[in-house]
Amino acid sequence: MQISPTALIIIGLLLAAWMVAAAWMMIAAGGKARGAEGSRKAARRMARMIDEAPAIPLVVRTDGRIEGSDRLAGWLGLDTLPEYLSELDGGQTGDHGKGLSADQLKELTENVRRSQKTAAPFRMALTPPGSQRSLAVRGVLADPQVSPGGAALVWIFDFSESESELSRLREEAARAKGDFGALVGIIEAAPMPMWFRGPDAKLQLVNKAYVDAIGAVDADSAVIKQQELIESIDGLTAAQVAGQAFEKKMPIERIVTATINGQRRALRVSDLPLGKEGVAGYAVDIEEMEEQGRQFRAFRDAQRSMLDQLSIGVGQFDADRKLTFANQPFRRVFALNSGVVSQGIDFERLLQNARENGRTPEVRDFPEWRTEHTEWFNAGETQEEAWPLSDGTHLRIVAQPMPDGGLVIVAEDRTEQLALSATRDTLLRTRTATFDSLFEALAVFAPDGHLQLWNRSFAGTWGLEPELLDAHPSAEELLEAIAPNLARSKQAKGIGEVIRAATLDRKEQGGRIALADGRTLEFAGIPLPDGNGLLTVLDVTANEQAEAALRERNKALEAADEVKTQFLSNMSYEFRTPLTSIGGFAELLQAGVAGDLSDQGKEYVEAIIESVGRLTDQVENVLDLSQSEAGLLPLNKKRLDLMPFVTDVVRSREQVISDGGITLDLRGSKASGKIEADKRQLGRAIGQLLDNAIAATPSGGKILVDLSKQKGVAQIVISDNGTGMSKDELKRAMAGQNDTKKQGLGIPLARQLVESHGGTLEIHSRQGEGTAAVIQLP
Repeated sequence: MQISPTALIIIGLLLAAWMVAAAWMMIAAGGKARGAEGSRKAARRMARMIDEAPAIPLVVRTDGRIEGSDRLAGWLGLDTLPEYLSELDGGQTGDHGKGLSADQLKELTENVRRSQKTAAPFRMALTPPGSQRSLAVRGVLADPQVSPGGAALVWIFDFSESESELSRLREEAARAKGDFGALVGIIEAAPMPMWFRGPDAKLQLVNKAYVDAIGAVDADSAVIKQQELIESIDGLTAAQVAGQAFEKKMPIERIVTATINGQRRALRVSDLPLGKEGVAGYAVDIEEMEEQGRQFRAFRDAQRSMLDQLSIGVGQFDADRKLTFANQPFRRVFALNSGVVSQGIDFERLLQNARENGRTPEVRDFPEWRTEHTEWFNAGETQEEAWPLSDGTHLRIVAQPMPDGGLVIVAEDRTEQLALSATRDTLLRTRTATFDSLFEALAVFAPDGHLQLWNRSFAGTWGLEPELLDAHPSAEELLEAIAPNLARSKQAKGIGEVIRAATLDRKEQGGRIALADGRTLEFAGIPLPDGNGLLTVLDVTANEQAEAALRERNKALEAADEVKTQFLSNMSYEFRTPLTSIGGFAELLQAGVAGDLSDQGKEYVEAIIESVGRLTDQVENVLDLSQSEAGLLPLNKKRLDLMPFVTDVVRSREQVISDGGITLDLRGSKASGKIEADKRQLGRAIGQLLDNAIAATPSGGKILVDLSKQKGVAQIVISDNGTGMSKDELKRAMAGQNDTKKQGLGIPLARQLVESHGGTLEIHSRQGEGTAAVIQLP
């Protein structure tokens, strides 16, 4: 059967169409296959991203079925993820470290159901029992495209690291908060004012001490009013100073004075910049420190002033071994000048200079010696040395290390002490030799009563054995040994009382005692300056015998003195009465009572009257001298003007002076004053001296009588330029042994009369030049 061309064309067209359709279908199938492959890749990528995501989704259907990743099972400690939500406890109670605990599962179930019913989201945190993993749960109602039918989508986050960090931060925050609270409490309770300023230098915070210091009501009031503690200084306020510290980013510290509680106090104020936050400040009360500093400086100055008064040299070195102070004796010992001290000479240089000045001992190796002495600064104890110098000086050097690393050198010149010690040894030996050479028996007792020193005579005087004294017995033991040698042994107690009074009571007592052999001893206890007591014993047997003889002689002298007194009393009458009678009768004859007398008779009468007057004067002189020596001369003292009194005495002899061709010079004035004296007796004394001057002065000579008063003492000087006397002649005149015509009893009598008035008489004479008599009266 033949096919027509049309059929063939149609068949061809059909085949072509089929082929086109097949090709299109193949192309469409290839595109869908590529799309499916891309979807699979995207799904795998999404699943991988979900697996790597920090959150794991969990779909909970309304019937309790769950869909989720096995990774969630690992978070919950399960081998596989169960099919239902109620099985998340792992089929256990939750106490073995798998799944959730019953309480956690119950809370999760309730939140899921509430979200499924109300579409309300929820959040909660889970920590599987026995695990340190912290899970954050966030649940919402699932989108229908995700899971239709009202399922819940739960996202579970592992924030274990974040939770640990949060816990750490919470702990640090809590600790920081506690520290801040404690810091605020410390600042508030601090005894010193503290404050904080903002970047604008305005107060933002002050503590209670600040409030109390400025007298504010409270801290808020002080901040609001911007009350400053520190006053403006040099035009700068406290806020401006704080602003400078903030700008320079450097702390500023200064010492200022401020009024705190009504008192001016010294404060050390510090402003400390705290970055961009502001400036903190505080004020430390250093008033006591300043006061202590002033007291220390005053003490140091007083100490150094006191050290300058010492006779011992003191030098102070600091920790750098520099001389900081040296008193005058120290400079003198080491031959230092003030410039060296002010420059702070080094210790080694000081030793070098001292060596050059000969103020160190001679040593073989001086550098080594100097190094050894430099180690004094590091010594732990006091060092002491004796330095004998080449000029004979002996120094005692004491080095005292100080706690601050310094050194104090004490230099004492012991040259004089050593000389005194040698002298003392010599004196002790001399004392021992002196003790042994004395006639008295001596013994020295200590305050406790023991015998310390004695001489050789002590044992023999009391009849004791020398061996007993060598044992330094006590006073009681010594008295027991002495008692048998006494005439009455009980008298030994009196010796003990004398020793006790000298040593303990510091009183001097004495006594006399008789020994059994007939001797008599006189003893005395004398307190010594060193607290000991001296017992001195003297054998007065011969003295007692001589004393008895002297008593008898004294009685005889007293009897003779009584006879002398009676003789003077009688002679005063027996001499004066006949002379008065003779003179009276002669004057009657001269007056013609017995008739007229011839010229020769008149001459005889005149000679009798003249002789009676002369004899009367001599008798008066003898009696007055005798009575004055015997202390029987009566004195009738009255207040006398010295110048008129002496003038009267001189005028009574004016005729005699004129007849002898003698010049008289009387000097004085009323300034000579007044005296208490017997006019008659003192006039006789001055007259006797004036008569002696007249008798010793030749014609043409001169007599000077000078009156004066010095320091309340009246002075009368009677001088002449006559013949004068040698020393021997003056000595005899003072004793009344010269030529009677010239001197007689005048000088002895005048001296007795002057001394009876409490005055003194001195005679100065030189042969050929004259004589001067000086009377001084109180």
